[in-house]
Amino acid sequence: MSNSSSFNEFLLRAFADSRELQLLHFLLFLGIYLAALLGNGLIITAVACNHHLHTSMYFFLLSLSVLDLGTISTTVPKSMANSLWDTRAISYSGCAAQVFLVVFLFAAEYFLLTVMAYDCFVAICRPLHYRTIMGSRACVRMAAAAWASGFLYAVLHTGNTFSIPLCQGNRVDQFFCEIPQILKLSCSDSYLREVALLVVSIFLVFGCFIFIVLSYVQIFAAVLRIPSEQGRHKAFSMCLPHLAVISLFVSTLTFAYLKPPSISSPSLDLVVTVLYSMVPPTVNPLIYSMRNKELKEALRKMIQLVQCQHQ
Repeated sequence: MSNSSSFNEFLLRAFADSRELQLLHFLLFLGIYLAALLGNGLIITAVACNHHLHTSMYFFLLSLSVLDLGTISTTVPKSMANSLWDTRAISYSGCAAQVFLVVFLFAAEYFLLTVMAYDCFVAICRPLHYRTIMGSRACVRMAAAAWASGFLYAVLHTGNTFSIPLCQGNRVDQFFCEIPQILKLSCSDSYLREVALLVVSIFLVFGCFIFIVLSYVQIFAAVLRIPSEQGRHKAFSMCLPHLAVISLFVSTLTFAYLKPPSISSPSLDLVVTVLYSMVPPTVNPLIYSMRNKELKEALRKMIQLVQCQHQ
């Protein structure tokens, strides 16, 4: 194959060869996918329908749930369908769309988590100016900037990746189309353009990470100065879920892409990819609802309302 135009599909990695294990993979992924749909769907519905939750924090949480739903829906259904129908194929255009959506949704989520760190900082460290700084228009603009930045980032990566000639076959050693695996199929030095783009990305990611760390240093310093234990508990309840979510998001992605080559193997790469692509979207709703009384109360009322309507 001389270049990428010589084939019209890619072959994704199969989780198993036997029919029984393929069906087991389908059922396992189906359970995780339904859990993610339920958790994020409940948060989206609760925030959208409860006017008490129409604040900046819950607006960003709703946006995060939408991104989580998009992330897991981009990769998991195709993998389940391939196992169910005993195939590995994904069309060339489908692979390009998958790469674009994965990069877009992950980048937008990371930028949004950075914005949410700023929201926590203003709420704890600048409480008297919170309504002025984090007004509804400002929140919409921040969220839109996160989504737009993710979109632009994905356009650059996707366009660059699929402009590179491929001559090492069409087998992608992952359960969805992932840029590093596609670059392994390159047959020219043009992949250096992607490396250059990745270097720029590292600086961007590191910049956001430093901003988050500095925000939390000031947040914890402010919380420790709060005289009442109840006030400290309330402040921690506001920020700890976000800190847990971003720690899970960053740690899984960091290990996936920066783990030492000495411990890298196809099987480990597959497991790590499953962790960073499926665990955060599924666990995030649980993390945010565990310590948030307002959200738990809204969810309880919504479930009671649904039960009453069915009686």
